[in-house]
Amino acid sequence: MSNENKQMKLGAILMETGHHVAAWRHPNAGASRVVDVKYYQEMARTAERGKLDLVFFADTLGVPNYNSFFDHNVTIRLEPLTLLASLAAVTSHIGLAATATTTYNEPFHVARMFSSLDHISGGRTGWNVVTSALADEALNFSKEYHLEHSLRYERAKEFLKVVTGLWDSWEDDAFLFDKESGHFADSSKMHVLHHRGEHFNVRGPLNISRSPQGYPVIIQAGSSEEGQNLAAQTAELVFTAQPTLERAQAFYAGLKAKVAAFGRSTNELLIMPGVFPVIGATEQEAKDKLEQLQELIHPAVGIDVLSRKLGHDISGYPLDEPLPDLPESNGDKSRNHLLIDIARKEGLTIRELYMRVAGSRGHHTVVGTPAQVADHLEEWFVKQGADGFNIMSPYLPDGLDEFVDLVVPELQRRGLFRTEYEGTMLRDHLGLSRPNNQFAREPQ
Repeated sequence: MSNENKQMKLGAILMETGHHVAAWRHPNAGASRVVDVKYYQEMARTAERGKLDLVFFADTLGVPNYNSFFDHNVTIRLEPLTLLASLAAVTSHIGLAATATTTYNEPFHVARMFSSLDHISGGRTGWNVVTSALADEALNFSKEYHLEHSLRYERAKEFLKVVTGLWDSWEDDAFLFDKESGHFADSSKMHVLHHRGEHFNVRGPLNISRSPQGYPVIIQAGSSEEGQNLAAQTAELVFTAQPTLERAQAFYAGLKAKVAAFGRSTNELLIMPGVFPVIGATEQEAKDKLEQLQELIHPAVGIDVLSRKLGHDISGYPLDEPLPDLPESNGDKSRNHLLIDIARKEGLTIRELYMRVAGSRGHHTVVGTPAQVADHLEEWFVKQGADGFNIMSPYLPDGLDEFVDLVVPELQRRGLFRTEYEGTMLRDHLGLSRPNNQFAREPQ
């Protein structure tokens, strides 16, 4: 297979010690370094050495209220926006993206922080727009109950409107810095938002100039119907969990169709499924690596992870029997439906399902040699299942090193991935245009 006209995009999720739930127990994992900034700086530089488009930090604003989760899982992490600023200082090209929820934040704060990071990094920032799925977060923000799923998306849509409006508070040439005349700025090129809506009342303007990218790249990960509709209207990059090529192709075609239906070019939105690659010198070595990780899963953690993904506590059900019928969840609906579908289709017991989930967490697992991993990525890419991939290394930092040193050169040999960066900004890497200021009298 070949694809001469297009190259895939690659990002890396840096999830503390790795994407596998038992990664911290792996002999080579950086378990004691989860709040060591130098640890993440080293990995960001590794990703940049591999010419990857971006590194990404997921985030939540709470810890699941399960004792076994506290006992057996990684429960601490650095605040990601603070961390991104430190990574910007030691890298020059790699994109820097992180999650900030629209459910338990305010638009002005998010707009200001990401705009600041875009300035600090020279235009390399991306914002992963999420609606919080973890009900425990509500308890940290003076709320007794988690906002309903549909209301979370209504709030998110208005939140995005406010943030982008604030990012356009100043036209690109609004600041004069004219010492002779005494004019710091041209106030005619300042736009006060005066937003009054269902969820937010925000005057503006933002107290920072328009950022190098205009807007940081807008990323989303919701795969529910509401999530896809929001992404089709507003997102530029979508992360998704698709366990098979067929499901990936259906999601890809469906979301691109939604993008077109909202009057956007399908090239304005890139789709990057997560991939969980276990790499070995031989296929058997890769299988042995995965088995080693699977054996490290504590049963209580497996049940906790599955309960959170399903949105229901299943600790009281027999482990070696099929998953019972469960009511609709108020959490992550797309992941809930995906896992239930896998369990029913493959006849998995609860134990078998949590073993599957705790490893890849619902993402596509590829186990094999560097060439075999490249074969899988190439097939999904060429057959329109993806524009690129989010690499979810099983354990860190070694898993990222293996992908950069072994798989990336294979993709480069096939002409599927860059050998040098095309520019210095994240939008350059992704081939995304710089948005015009919506309030400017003339396009900027």
